[in-house]
Amino acid sequence: MNGTFFCTKCGAPNSAQAQFCNRCGAALSPLPTAAPSPGSAAAPPPVASVPYSPPTSVVGLRYGGFWIRVVALIIDAIIVRALAWPIGMIFGLGGLAGTLGGFPHGAMGLHLLGGGVVATVIVFGSWLYEAFMLSSPYQATLGKMIFGMKVTDLNGNRISFGRATGRHFAKWLSGMILGIGFIMVGFTERKQGLHDMLAGTLVRIG
Repeated sequence: MNGTFFCTKCGAPNSAQAQFCNRCGAALSPLPTAAPSPGSAAAPPPVASVPYSPPTSVVGLRYGGFWIRVVALIIDAIIVRALAWPIGMIFGLGGLAGTLGGFPHGAMGLHLLGGGVVATVIVFGSWLYEAFMLSSPYQATLGKMIFGMKVTDLNGNRISFGRATGRHFAKWLSGMILGIGFIMVGFTERKQGLHDMLAGTLVRIG
């Protein structure tokens, strides 16, 4: 700021940089604050401190127990056999044709064929049904869905078809050792059977 600055007390002219009047000595008005030059960096605004809060833990996580899973397994077995029944009707009434009339007119062959076809359909049907359903967005078979259960990996994510397949056939091992692999569900911390431990899965509710 250049030029003269007049004293408000005596009216004497003073330079704009003067702080006191050169005639009466009165204090002059302070100079206005200079604006920062374009090249200078502005000071950052103060940042308010946010208190740290620990992450909230998962509360109320539940796992499917032994008996509820047994009921779901029975429901799934009925569904698979209901799907296999029409095929059994075609191939000798599910193996029952030979029981009527002492296997007349080649009914013995139908009996064996029907029984073998139905058994094969049940074995492969159970595998495909469970593997596809568990690896689907539903993450559960129809029996488990009725009770609000889902099969996940240890981190709560959807499992793949391959892992669902491994879990299905690991159930055979759980049954072969006198069913102990299934009974373990009632005694392990996260309700895991032997097949769940081998496949790295959990059966969650909700």
